[in-house]
Amino acid sequence: MAEILIIIVSAVFVNNILLSQFLGICPFLGVSNKVNTAIGMSAAVMFVMALSTLVTYIVNKYLLVSFNIEYMQTITFILVIAALVQMVEIVLKKISPALYQALGIFLPLITTNCAVLGVAIMVVTKEFTFGSEAHMLNLGQSVVYAVASALGFGVAMVLFAGIREQLELVSVPKIFKGIPIALITAGILALAFMGFSGLV
Repeated sequence: MAEILIIIVSAVFVNNILLSQFLGICPFLGVSNKVNTAIGMSAAVMFVMALSTLVTYIVNKYLLVSFNIEYMQTITFILVIAALVQMVEIVLKKISPALYQALGIFLPLITTNCAVLGVAIMVVTKEFTFGSEAHMLNLGQSVVYAVASALGFGVAMVLFAGIREQLELVSVPKIFKGIPIALITAGILALAFMGFSGLV
């Protein structure tokens, strides 16, 4: 249980995928104008990240490692993630049109989200230190790490979107309006999250 808690706190706060590792910056800046869209994107990322991590972990362990072709990891993971997103889109359209409509444009956007690929690669290469010894994540811990990373992505997205909504209501110097103030805000938010370093 302590190991799971360490993984969650580490992924959400200490090594936040957006603010510490700078993966998934495109949706962070592009889809964070409104809190509603940030929540929608975060939910879609959480779903796809958990599913793709599960599948890529299995593909890596039982296919790439078994046949000694780990060098094919990146291209294999890209293909798996793209195929998964397409399948999820088709299945959701048939089974739950309401959820499909709610996720809308966010599902296709996830195909090009480097955060999803980044987490899939980190899961199979990263060693976590529990107590005095370091070991690779097992399948259950990998999925927990993926969901926690997506949760961290969501926390950063929603915070940033809330701040950007507030910035629309205040008087910002003309030279800073739009993307410049968004980048300054993102930098300050990243500095705030640095305060969590050393927590675990």
